[in-house]
Amino acid sequence: MVSFSKHPRGKRQNFSLSLSTRSILVYLPIFLFCYVATILSLVSIRENSNGKSDTNGASTDTLQLRAYNSRQQSLTEQDVRGDDTPTIGVASTVTGCGESPFQDGAAVLKYSLDRHSAANGNGRYNYQTYIFYHPNATSCVLPLQALGFTLIKRATPIRVEEIQGEELRERIVKNGCCGEKELIKLEAYRLVQHPLVIHVDLDVLILKPMDDVIDFMLHPTTRRYNLQKVPLMWPEKPIPNDIQLLFTKDYNMVGPKRRDKPFQGGFFIIKPSLEVYDEFIRIVKEGDYHVKGGWGKKVGPFYGGMTIQGLLPYFYEHLHPGHAVELNRCIYNNMNDNPFMERKNGEKRCRTDQESCEDCRFRPKEDVVTFHFTICQKPWSCLSFRSQQDKFKLCREMNHEWFTYRSKLEQTWGRSGFGPGEFKPNHYLGYCSDRGTVGYLPIALPYG
Repeated sequence: MVSFSKHPRGKRQNFSLSLSTRSILVYLPIFLFCYVATILSLVSIRENSNGKSDTNGASTDTLQLRAYNSRQQSLTEQDVRGDDTPTIGVASTVTGCGESPFQDGAAVLKYSLDRHSAANGNGRYNYQTYIFYHPNATSCVLPLQALGFTLIKRATPIRVEEIQGEELRERIVKNGCCGEKELIKLEAYRLVQHPLVIHVDLDVLILKPMDDVIDFMLHPTTRRYNLQKVPLMWPEKPIPNDIQLLFTKDYNMVGPKRRDKPFQGGFFIIKPSLEVYDEFIRIVKEGDYHVKGGWGKKVGPFYGGMTIQGLLPYFYEHLHPGHAVELNRCIYNNMNDNPFMERKNGEKRCRTDQESCEDCRFRPKEDVVTFHFTICQKPWSCLSFRSQQDKFKLCREMNHEWFTYRSKLEQTWGRSGFGPGEFKPNHYLGYCSDRGTVGYLPIALPYG
């Protein structure tokens, strides 16, 4: 405020400024400068969003996605603010329709995931599920929206003709299961509204809560206290402070002596990042892949090596080492694989290049957190299981477990939980009428 006082002699008036007033006058120019700078910054951002790149060279698409994800992050935080528990994203990718009833796999996968969530009192985390799908798969993916999946249409993130490397450009379309469309899995990195995203194939079954590995990845300060709960493949290796990827390897793809092992593309957990996504796209466009030496002449070649199963090890083991941890594949992403390379003379050698190694085929089913139906074939194959050998025991058990989950899912829809099929009814619970895929009775969704 301004205070006035009369001169003692009354001949003139004098005034002085109080301390608070002087402060206002001192800081007012600074405030005005910051205000103008903020306005100019907002104008600059608007110009970038109208078609220009930002100072880091981010594309318009990336800038718009950052704004969208920022809004989604706020919504997610509001949803979980009550208990401060973050919602974990779970994504799957569909590259085409085909004849496989993957919709049934998606239905059972989501039910198994929800069953082990905080919402049902069986876990500490809730999950939001997504399906990334190629435009070619639109017709067969749409029914999954009624099951609670968020559907996101995505073309392959790069055009094949954009790849500079000739060997990659000419061969990627025929590589692995799905060619260049497999790269759609990289879209999981753009779900930055979630602290973590789990990418799983639709032939995966969740049998337990995944709380321990989520805690392990999210909370480095308490990591050393929870280490005994996390099944690591190599527990003797140092644990990075900033874990950006949890994964399993597919040791059966290459010989024991090969240092470059493929990462299994059917299950991995990431910390989403637009910067990491952009770098993956740059790597593919540069196309530093060689037929005899793989990525950077360091990773590959092997099945699926031109896309996810080769890109991930190249990125996390060579370009950015020290940010990934390998999980025990007998507990997470168990595929009932044979860990031995067997020679004609009967000699066995661990594919992990160890003197002794665990055989995942003999893991008790009670230990398995996620199971991946690859070697055991898909549940909808309606196998006869004529062989009763112990090495197929886990296949039989997990196959029956999948149909048990399907039965419980259908019971939530008011059904009996038992189908009309008569092929091995005690095992398939009436959902197979004959052996083979022709005998499988698909799930009838209860939505119009």
